[in-house]
Amino acid sequence: MALPSSTTRGRCPNLLPLFVGLVVVAEIAFLGRLDMAKNAAMVHHWTTNFQFPSITTTTTTTAAFSDSSFSSSSSSSSSIHGALEEDGGGGDDDGRCEDWLERKDSVPYTRNFTTDPIIVSGSEQDWSSCSVGCKFGYVANRVPDATFNVPLDPSTSGVHRSMESSKYYIENNIAVARRRGYKILMTTSLSSDVPVGYFSWAEYDIMAPMHPKTEDALAAAFISNCASRNFRLQALETLENLDIKIDSFGACHHNRDGHVDKVEALKRYKFSLAFENSNEEDYVTEKFFQSLVAGAIPVVVGAPNIEEFSPSHGSVLHIKELGDVESVAKTMKFLAANPDAYNKSLSWKYDGPSDSFKALLDMAAVHSSCRLCIFLATKIRDKEEMAAQFQKRPCKCTTSSGTVYHLYVRERGRFYMQSIFLRSGALTLKALESAILSKFTSLNHTPVWKKERPESIRGGDELKIYRIYPVDLTQRQALYSFKFNTDDDLRRHVERNPCAKLEVIFV
Repeated sequence: MALPSSTTRGRCPNLLPLFVGLVVVAEIAFLGRLDMAKNAAMVHHWTTNFQFPSITTTTTTTAAFSDSSFSSSSSSSSSIHGALEEDGGGGDDDGRCEDWLERKDSVPYTRNFTTDPIIVSGSEQDWSSCSVGCKFGYVANRVPDATFNVPLDPSTSGVHRSMESSKYYIENNIAVARRRGYKILMTTSLSSDVPVGYFSWAEYDIMAPMHPKTEDALAAAFISNCASRNFRLQALETLENLDIKIDSFGACHHNRDGHVDKVEALKRYKFSLAFENSNEEDYVTEKFFQSLVAGAIPVVVGAPNIEEFSPSHGSVLHIKELGDVESVAKTMKFLAANPDAYNKSLSWKYDGPSDSFKALLDMAAVHSSCRLCIFLATKIRDKEEMAAQFQKRPCKCTTSSGTVYHLYVRERGRFYMQSIFLRSGALTLKALESAILSKFTSLNHTPVWKKERPESIRGGDELKIYRIYPVDLTQRQALYSFKFNTDDDLRRHVERNPCAKLEVIFV
């Protein structure tokens, strides 16, 4: 190989100053990029001159990501895009937005419920299966988070728990209990903070097979409180006067030996008189659920909203007032004389109950004590999220391609949240469901009710959504009154609630 000529060697020193200058400029630009938070103005100048995108600071607040920044020419849109370039390099804007939001919105909480569990003063219980740290009993040197009375310490929440009707125990009325100082209510009301209903897949074999209806009497009754605060005894007497033969095993109108297994006895009757001792919303006791187990059509005096507890349309006969008894008696006689019509009322036993029924009973797959701990932990975190560091979370990311919203979702009965993302161009109910299903499917998520539900109605591994709602709603609202009716409803909620937290019910 020929050696370079002296002429060529002589030109190299002339290029050296230019080369050194370029290195120095590049190093300055590099160091400036490293210190972008302190030198935002200078960095902007450098990045403009060298054709790099502009850079945001690490303390950008939610206000900087307002809906006015959708335009690709806006300063905040450019600023976020620059931050994404700095944080992640290549890839599509939406993907980098998601990664960026995961980091920026991930503010640590001060309390770790794994090492510092929720403490409820009361009898010792082991809730190792609860999705949040949860301990019942006394813990030395610890002020409990809750106790089953009205506490002296204001930092402890008083819990009132009862499964009795408020018609007999006035403190079970939610408004009364609040006035008496209880912060958390656990009653049969689905409007209470942590409902404690009589229903449960584990306790009642709801899908038990049908048995032949061999008794001469049309219905069976088990009523022992003969001084109830409703018209149930008058209803029973009126049915008998209308030629409905009733075998009464209880103390009231007793005409059959009461020393029997109640469910086994009910299996032989076409109808069961599920007459409660009071007519109160959501007060539905074992009388009703044992009728379902037995495959006897329940004839109900009790909760005015009993249809919400029925396994399918037409599976319950409801006597709302004494004037209804005559029409109900006619229906009983018609069904008893027409096997096809009777079997249709009980078809849920073969086809499976409605999704609304499953969604209701699935709630009890997580024990009420565990649900109490989840409720307490959620309130503790809600309070902490009022702090400045949480209020500064971006919660959305806007670039030239639009806005990506960061939302959090958990299954009912679980505590910890999962991140999902929605785009401004597709902020729809369908997109929300799709994002939730995609997220939980990717996690190989198993619904909380999977082990408790009867095998015949567990379904396959595919997840199905029944309801999506904000985490702070009661179960009454979640199951029956709240709904994102339109895409605009969802958009308004997401835009008004940065880093919105949602709960999903799978069926």
